[in-house]
Amino acid sequence: MIPRRTVKQMAIKFLSTVLSALTGKSVRNAELEAQRILGEAEEQKRRLLLEGREEILGLRSTAEVDVKERLSEVREHERRQQQKEEGLDRRIESLERRETSVDTKEKYVDSVSTDVERLKGEQIRQLESIAALTASDARNMIMARAETDMKHELAKRYYELENQMRQEVDEEAKKVITLAIQRLAADVVSERSTSRIPLPDDAMKGRLIGREGRNIRAIEAATGVDILIDDTPEMVTVSCFDPIRREVARLALEKLIVDGRIHPARIEDVVAKSRQEVEETIHRCGEEATLEAGVKGLNPELKKLLGRLKYRYSYGENILQHSVEVSLLSGLLASEIGADADVAKAGGLLHDIGKAMTHEVQGSHVDIGGEIAEKYGIAPEVHRAIVEHHDDDRGSVEALIVAAADAISAARPGARKESLDQYVERLEGLEDIATSFDGVEKAYAIHAGREVRIIVKPDDVDDFEAAAIARDVAKRVEDEMVYPGQVKVTVVRETRKIEIAH
Repeated sequence: MIPRRTVKQMAIKFLSTVLSALTGKSVRNAELEAQRILGEAEEQKRRLLLEGREEILGLRSTAEVDVKERLSEVREHERRQQQKEEGLDRRIESLERRETSVDTKEKYVDSVSTDVERLKGEQIRQLESIAALTASDARNMIMARAETDMKHELAKRYYELENQMRQEVDEEAKKVITLAIQRLAADVVSERSTSRIPLPDDAMKGRLIGREGRNIRAIEAATGVDILIDDTPEMVTVSCFDPIRREVARLALEKLIVDGRIHPARIEDVVAKSRQEVEETIHRCGEEATLEAGVKGLNPELKKLLGRLKYRYSYGENILQHSVEVSLLSGLLASEIGADADVAKAGGLLHDIGKAMTHEVQGSHVDIGGEIAEKYGIAPEVHRAIVEHHDDDRGSVEALIVAAADAISAARPGARKESLDQYVERLEGLEDIATSFDGVEKAYAIHAGREVRIIVKPDDVDDFEAAAIARDVAKRVEDEMVYPGQVKVTVVRETRKIEIAH
């Protein structure tokens, strides 16, 4: 088949030739030219037909090769698919066989389970008939016995663990407290409610008294103390329960005695200067206390209140010295157990700051101390240690440390002392508590009231009751009495059997 483009070109060429012939050439030439062109066209046609056949044959060969390859791939795919189908058939047959086997085994297991349940029921009925108990009763009996045994074992284990823990805690506490006490060495200063002032001669007594007693009245009025002038040679006594006023009077009298000019106007001037000196001493002592304890950042007014504790005493113990000692002990204890040493030291130094206030301020020293701490912007952790150092329920480790250090400082031998009346009253209180229990024959407070020994009637009190009496007496002593350190309660139960051989 001749392409359209070629035919079109031939037609254009033919028409061009015809036009050329019509325009001046002869018809014969035009015919010859036309025959020649037709011949060339036929030749071109044959050539194109031949090329088309060759191209068709090439395409046919290529198509046959492609078809063969595709057929080969299809056959391979069909073969694989057939193999998979055969494998699936085999697996289905295997699963069917296993399913049949499982069904058979399930039937057998069901049959065996039925036999087991039947035999179990027969055995339970036989056991119930033999033991005269139902299964429920037997189960309850076993559970009750097991529960009793478990309670006993748990109580025993709890008792062993509690004793072990108490021993370990006591040993560790003793170690920490011992280390802290060993590292701290502090003197003990006892309280005095009077001050004795030496005189150069007895004639000075008359000058202190003055005409019609005007000088001594002026001194007492200016200082608020009592001046005792008796037969003691070359000595006068200043008596006052307020240590600050007593110190002002002592300094004023010493200055007046040295100066020799003793009259009401001079007395007022000297007393004013002495009071100023005491104020300066108070400020200096407050500064020294904070430096010694290592507590920084306190308000100057708070330091002044702290310095007033230099002249305050509790059970014969100087409170400022006690506060510094508690601060140092608190810092050492906190360092040993990993608590905040700065908070513990500050809380220890300020725990008795409420005692610096006079009787005109109402409330306990703990409440007053808390108000002072709030007023001067003390940190909440330190404030907590101040207000909780006498509480049984303490919310912070530092408060517990301050309370422990306070107890250590107060309980040291010689740190505090009580009057004879208080001492006797405490001993009698211990003996009264002990003898108030049934079965107690006698009770003795010994070792300066640090132990109470109780003799019980052996016929009325057994060993377990004796232990209970010791525990109850110790609890009442804790709740009802105030005492330094610890009080040991010892209950003695003795049974004697006497036979005489004749």
